[in-house]
This record gives sequence, C-alpha cells and structure tokens, in this order.
Amino acid sequence: MAKVNIRPLGTRVLVEPFEAEEKTASGLYIPNTAQEKPQKGKVIAVGSGTEKEKMEVKVDDVVLYGKYSGTEINIDGTKYLMMQQSDILAVI
Repeated sequence: MAKVNIRPLGTRVLVEPFEAEEKTASGLYIPNTAQEKPQKGKVIAVGSGTEKEKMEVKVDDVVLYGKYSGTEINIDGTKYLMMQQSDILAVI
C-alpha cells in the first residue's frame, strides 16, 4: 500500500475496500458478475472530527460498512471509498 496524500475533512473517512470473494468455501469460483460488493475495508485516512462528533476510528482500523455507503474515488489506479464516519457499522 502506497502512502496516500489526502486528508478527509470533518468526519469523513477514506477506506480501501478489501477484494471481493472469488471462491466459495467449497472451492467454487464466483464469476465477476455475481460477486458481492465488499463491505469490509481498511481505514487509510481520517478527518479531524467536529466539536459535536469525535472521530472513533483511526488509520489502519479494519471496519465494516453499509453495502451502498460512500463515494468511490480512484487515486493512482487504486479504488477507495470516501464516507462519513456514521456510515461505518463496526470496527473489527
């Protein structure tokens, strides 16, 4: 992972989604058209928060987020999601 030179504002979080599962537990390959959108990723950068809402996640946390959360952005060929901290469901 290359260092990303981006700083989210407010309570926004930059997340690098994990790759979608390509095989089932029994070893069957899943075609790209049937793969589920990943809902787990690694926090790359966090904003500074606001007076009303402190940041609860930090860089390198692994998080679960909603299926349709965030805005997809592409930085140097890598896909990231920019989302509000409130879109994050849990830290694992």
